[in-house]
Amino acid sequence: MDVPVWMWAATIGIIVAMLAFDFVGHVRTPHAPTLKEASWWSAGYVGIAILFGVGIWAYFGSVYGGEYFAGYITEKSLSVDNLFVFVLIMTSFRVPRLYQQKVLLIGITIALVLRTIFIFLGAALIENFSWVFYIFGAFLIYTAYAQMRSARSHDEEEYQENAVLRLTRRLFPTTDAYVEDKMFTTISGKRYITPMLIVMIAIGSADLLFAVDSIPAIFGLTQETFLVFAANAFSLLGLRQLYFLIDGLLDRLVYLAWGLAAILGFIGIKLLIHAMHTNEIPFINGGEHITFLPEISTAVSLGFIVVTLAITTIASLAKDRSDRRRLEKETY
Repeated sequence: MDVPVWMWAATIGIIVAMLAFDFVGHVRTPHAPTLKEASWWSAGYVGIAILFGVGIWAYFGSVYGGEYFAGYITEKSLSVDNLFVFVLIMTSFRVPRLYQQKVLLIGITIALVLRTIFIFLGAALIENFSWVFYIFGAFLIYTAYAQMRSARSHDEEEYQENAVLRLTRRLFPTTDAYVEDKMFTTISGKRYITPMLIVMIAIGSADLLFAVDSIPAIFGLTQETFLVFAANAFSLLGLRQLYFLIDGLLDRLVYLAWGLAAILGFIGIKLLIHAMHTNEIPFINGGEHITFLPEISTAVSLGFIVVTLAITTIASLAKDRSDRRRLEKETY
């Protein structure tokens, strides 16, 4: 896939413009978005991502168009799982709902920068070391197993500060309370950072941990750095609106972790098969390619992801409806 420089520039320009619009149009005046506002903007961001994919399909063909959509849908579904942690962080830091948009937007911006670095490092590894597919595949299968183990533990989780946050608190004086939506404040001539900056770092660094799962997953669907970057960026850019849209629905998606586990396990198997087809490790089959299993096509991958998410969502909502009806009967 030969991506012209102007396309890279245009894509980065669109992403920067969307971030700038969010900062100026939504975060500048602190407010808690209504369900209607979150719905319209979520639909708008998804629409932009779809239009971008249509453009990829028209310019580069169905193969790369399919890879982009498979990657975008996977990243978007994994980002929903991120929202569980974002809710825990917001609750743990007692962030006023009025300022949550700003926290999310700056945290997501930090995550986008860190993920971009991660993507190019992953691309460099794949370009020079084909055996890295074995590691990515095995890691995704392990992650799928971990997802299944924690499938019912979202309600029991408590957020624990990571090393980045602990180091920040140790190095810089921090206020105990929020100072409106300010990240820094001056008290008696001394400069302090506020909990607002701490929670932004928490959101950004927490998302980087999720990238350890999602970046190998999307590389299992496409090895094109441009598509990996674009799919990640567009899935992250709509995350702020998605947070407010499904904030009250997260607890109802009881089978989401099972669906994500199935997707990650499927992509892990796909990566292992690809690794065997490109095998050059001397102690595995004498360094020769292993081709007795056919590679999984992009169309099959996309179909599996869409069907799995549909089944997961329908089953989750059906169970929630059943539980509510049973609770009503027990109440009366």
